[in-house]
Amino acid sequence: MKVEGKLFWYLVPPFLAFWLLYGFWSGWNEPVGWVGLLLCAGMVGMIGWYIGVTAKTLPATRPEDDRYGHIDQVAGHYGNFAPYSWQPLWLALSGAVVFMGVAIGWWMVVLGMAMLIFSVIGWTYEYFSGPHHV
Repeated sequence: MKVEGKLFWYLVPPFLAFWLLYGFWSGWNEPVGWVGLLLCAGMVGMIGWYIGVTAKTLPATRPEDDRYGHIDQVAGHYGNFAPYSWQPLWLALSGAVVFMGVAIGWWMVVLGMAMLIFSVIGWTYEYFSGPHHV
């Protein structure tokens, strides 16, 4: 991951150069552009820093970099998937009601947010059943 970190670090100087160029070109009067470019440089730098710090905790050669590695070397827990869950459907419908409410009326946004809260809670606590239910 050292290469990935360096790729992000290599993007910081161009963003800073564009920041200075845009700032001088606009006379520092238009705050959205130069602030946005400065924030982009900062965020790209933060991503590069995080990937660089994470690379130090990994072994010297990652399993995916090993030419003679096997697929089971990177096997691990990827989480679980509920194939028969109805909760994502309710989440999508309530999200659609919220966005439709922006166009129709704010009362519908409030109704959609209530639906959204219940559907997120339902999706979160879907597996809390049996002796450990809430």
